[in-house]
Amino acid sequence: MDPEPVPATKARAVFALGLTGLLLGPFVGGVIPATIALLLARQTHRQAFAAGGYLTGSAWIQRGRRLAWAGLMLALTSLVVAVIAGLLHLATVPGGQDFAPGTN
Repeated sequence: MDPEPVPATKARAVFALGLTGLLLGPFVGGVIPATIALLLARQTHRQAFAAGGYLTGSAWIQRGRRLAWAGLMLALTSLVVAVIAGLLHLATVPGGQDFAPGTN
């Protein structure tokens, strides 16, 4: 007799962490939950594969994985924008030593 399919307990956690990573991604704080979501998604996917179809929740895992990647891309984009803004700010600041007129 076959066992009853059961939902994966980690599938909702992957989704929640992916959503948190997406929401906090523009503030670069979403990198940690997004990374944890991706690691947990890989682990849960392996468990679901080993269960032979008796562990459900693959849709939640897939959604969480997509949200986590989107959060990482948002964090990377905001980091690149911040670096470019910093470089543009440094380019407009006069550099070098200012000497009084007539100083050798």
